[in-house]
Amino acid sequence: MSTTTTALAPRTPEIGSRLPKVGTTIFTVMSALAQEHGAVNLGQGFPDFDCAPRLVDCVTEAMRAGHNQYPPMAGVPALREAIAAKIERVYGRRYDANQEITVTAGATQAILTAILAVVRPGDEVIVLEPCYDSYEPNIELAGGKAVFVPLGRSGEPGDFRPDFARIAAAITPRTRAILVNTPHNPSATVWTREDMQALAELLRPTDIVVIADEVYEHMVYDGRVHESVARHPELAARSFIVSSFGKTYHVTGWKVGYVAAPAPLTAEFRKVHQFNVFTVNTPVQHGLARYMDDPSPYLGLSAFYQRKRDLFRAGLAQTRFRVLPSEGSYFQCVDYSAISDSSELEFCRWLTTEIGVAAIPLSVFYDGGREQRVVRFCFAKKDETLQEALQRLARL
Repeated sequence: MSTTTTALAPRTPEIGSRLPKVGTTIFTVMSALAQEHGAVNLGQGFPDFDCAPRLVDCVTEAMRAGHNQYPPMAGVPALREAIAAKIERVYGRRYDANQEITVTAGATQAILTAILAVVRPGDEVIVLEPCYDSYEPNIELAGGKAVFVPLGRSGEPGDFRPDFARIAAAITPRTRAILVNTPHNPSATVWTREDMQALAELLRPTDIVVIADEVYEHMVYDGRVHESVARHPELAARSFIVSSFGKTYHVTGWKVGYVAAPAPLTAEFRKVHQFNVFTVNTPVQHGLARYMDDPSPYLGLSAFYQRKRDLFRAGLAQTRFRVLPSEGSYFQCVDYSAISDSSELEFCRWLTTEIGVAAIPLSVFYDGGREQRVVRFCFAKKDETLQEALQRLARL
């Protein structure tokens, strides 16, 4: 007696998506469209110029010195010491390098790790929108729920100041954390000392944790001061502070950042971090530690970018755009309602394909979208790139 087996075609199992709403990001879409049409790409937020040669030399020397194996999970001690010294120098608060500083694989990983460390299924996290696009998926991966509170007190386009009455109304017994981003992407708004004091007062009777996205900390303009939560003891005691070497030193592709937090929060953060990425590129850490001996690159960053901002704004003033405030970060938002009635996405596609300049619609930074006829440009570009973009925008 013989049996025959019928061969079945290979089959990939179906799985339910953890992130069913997530598709290709608008940044990838607009960058591809810009490349296809030869447009100047002022959409995605990264520089088109090189970092300091000395920084590359520092990393190269670290490689040649043999720093090419796993570093400690929390980060190279010399870099953690340099980070702690920088925070104390700039903001007046000393973090313990051993127990309160962790080097991360970029700021996005840091934010995800902080959320996974503190958010449990059913918890709520207050998200102030418009906001960076990783926040909501991060919360969903942790089993939490994002509670969106719009920025703006007047309701007018271009107003992105925090409305603490709305934030207070969003707090419930399930609120576990709040995400705060200043200088703000995408609006370029900078929180004031009064804003931070209001946040501290609001959170005082709660156990809500702050996740402070401060990746543009060294880009503030017109004499403003970056109000890091590190400056405010009440907030610092309940906060993860996230920053980015990629943004500060023009090396976004290196994907290295850090988190500063009180020891109990750091202990929980590192439990997730060690099974998330475990650790971060060794020679880059050694190179950054050496490069940070000189504080002038980050201390001079505001002046560096303010000049570019002013150049770009002066050119935009010659167009029909309404130029909105840019207090910090390397972004500039504009109101195009005098130019077109199109939706923000349609306008950005037209601007890219017909005018030759790529921008990002502000609506994509809102849950479910919100049309204000506002788009975002990035001015972290060479002067000649900005001048070329302005020449094309002059046609509007």
